[in-house]
Amino acid sequence: MEKAEKIWLNGKLVDWDEAKVHVLTHALHYATAVFDSIRCYKTPRGPALFRLKDHLQRLHNSAKIYTMKIPYSVEELCQATKELVRVNNFSECYVRPIAYYGYREMGVNPLANPVEVAIISWRWGAYLGEEGLENGIRCKISSWMRPDSRMLPPLAKASANYGNSVLAKLEALQCGYDEAIQLNSQGYVCEGTGENIFIVKEGVLFTPPTEAGALEGITQNSVITMAQDMGMTVIRKNISREELFLADEAFLTGTAAEITPIREVDERVIGRGVKGEITAALQARFFDICRGKDEKYLHWLEFV
Repeated sequence: MEKAEKIWLNGKLVDWDEAKVHVLTHALHYATAVFDSIRCYKTPRGPALFRLKDHLQRLHNSAKIYTMKIPYSVEELCQATKELVRVNNFSECYVRPIAYYGYREMGVNPLANPVEVAIISWRWGAYLGEEGLENGIRCKISSWMRPDSRMLPPLAKASANYGNSVLAKLEALQCGYDEAIQLNSQGYVCEGTGENIFIVKEGVLFTPPTEAGALEGITQNSVITMAQDMGMTVIRKNISREELFLADEAFLTGTAAEITPIREVDERVIGRGVKGEITAALQARFFDICRGKDEKYLHWLEFV
């Protein structure tokens, strides 16, 4: 990872190498952290953060689920994020806000510990590779199922949830795949290790509903809105593994993954094994929006 100049930590801009935590930080031991992810894109009007307020509101929502009180408002975090991008002189970057219980007392109960907040930004290209964005990736159905809301809250973007994702990702990589797709406890397709999933069948888009156990994705929501505005039908329903195998097209969505086509799942070619026409159209529209080329969606951009 290429270092940036500054990190925003508890209300102050500090040097990258000085943004440190104690080894007894509660979140390090008990995964008591919530985070989010934001992309900043280069536009004709300068750097723009995609759906910044929505992401930071989701951070607050995640914290609420974990009864964590973030000591900064959404608006204060918005201003801090813009300040950080400016001071690091980025035209494009990835941004990671995180809130976590820090160091004071040890034990499962976190409430005696302070809530720390950091915002980090760095240059980061295509999460699953430029080749993946263009030609699609190979995925494996994971043996690690996604936890449901009786185990961990899927609507919270919390560090605890991602231990499960790490196991699934490692399994996929060790088996020679690019990414894992996880099923829920009922056996339905849930999501990738850090992405929502869509399939296309006979021109209709399908994506799992919230009750399937996936994170409520902001990029997912953006794709649904775009697709409907483009005259496409989008249906939220449970998707079986077999339906995924038999899809005409499939793709992953997320801040990091953006819109990444899936060309193969468990040695089964999806559609023609290339980026499908609907996926390509949505991907092109999405990048136009993110880069400020579509007036209709300028309200999704926060200019730095």
